[in-house]
Amino acid sequence: MLAYVLKRVLLMVPTLLGIVALTFAVIQFVPGGPVEQMVQQLTRGDEARGEVAQTSNVYRGNRGIDDAKLAEIRALYGFDKPPIERFWQMLKGFAVFDLGTSFFHSKSVWGLIVEKLPVSISLGLWTFVLTYLISIPLGIAKAVRHGSAFDVLTSTLILVGYAIPGFVLGVALLVLFGGGSFWQIFPLRGLTSIGWAQMSMIDKVLDYLWHLVLPLTCMVIGSFAVTTMLTKNTVLEEIRKQYVTVARAKGLDERRVLYKHVFRNALIPIITGFPAAFIGAFFTGSLLIETLFSLDGLGLLSYDAVIRRDYPIVMGTLYVFSLIGLLAKLINDILYVWVDPRIQFSTLDR
Repeated sequence: MLAYVLKRVLLMVPTLLGIVALTFAVIQFVPGGPVEQMVQQLTRGDEARGEVAQTSNVYRGNRGIDDAKLAEIRALYGFDKPPIERFWQMLKGFAVFDLGTSFFHSKSVWGLIVEKLPVSISLGLWTFVLTYLISIPLGIAKAVRHGSAFDVLTSTLILVGYAIPGFVLGVALLVLFGGGSFWQIFPLRGLTSIGWAQMSMIDKVLDYLWHLVLPLTCMVIGSFAVTTMLTKNTVLEEIRKQYVTVARAKGLDERRVLYKHVFRNALIPIITGFPAAFIGAFFTGSLLIETLFSLDGLGLLSYDAVIRRDYPIVMGTLYVFSLIGLLAKLINDILYVWVDPRIQFSTLDR
């Protein structure tokens, strides 16, 4: 096991390097970078001053940006150095988790990521926990009652929820329960209320959970379908196997057969998907929800960085997300072997 883990960790290095190098190369050809944006802002300023001067019959026009000023701007953002040198400096920083400084926030990228983490942790962690706490028991109940009215009704509700986009559901919930046109029950924005620091501990927890009700509802509803149907199908497949028939023939209690034999084997594909599901809930699908409910998290930070061409944030968040994703894949393989002893690490390399 140790040799396999060490091998996978060593393989992460070229994988990360390839991801970072490819993204860095693409960035070099993307128009509208920070230098161009600064030049455009200064040019607009010159045009505005030219229009003001024209009203006093002293029009000077747009004089543009001279070479010295342009060189100063390029040096400000580090573009006065060759791409290879900039790439090498970035890699040296990434090796010690120095992700650089944001062009527009004037803060370290790592500090910005830590600052936005509470929102992403709240949305991702609770989405992951609620999805599995509800979907696994529901999937088992559906498998046991396969073909019944309960199975058909729950499948219909789950698929309807899966078909509704989270953003559309969020708008509807805000209109209904956020003071839009009907009831003012839930807060509209943020994770906490004004004066949260002065509340008692119980009130802080209740206020925090109350703010999460609407955004979590939007994120969780669409996540039920995959996990619930996966659980149902795996349990149903195990129930139909020969060893279950033998266990029943020996007179074992149906509940014992279900939870000691069937559930243990059916849990293999579910448990091994935990890391990927957690990462997915943590880092994806939350941009629109963050925007709708005014939650300043990592999704909004990454999107804003792409729009404003804040390259240190783009590269820094990409590096962190890629590293976490690779570690999650490693944990996924370890869990697979741990849950199913029949699988050996040597077979995972093939």
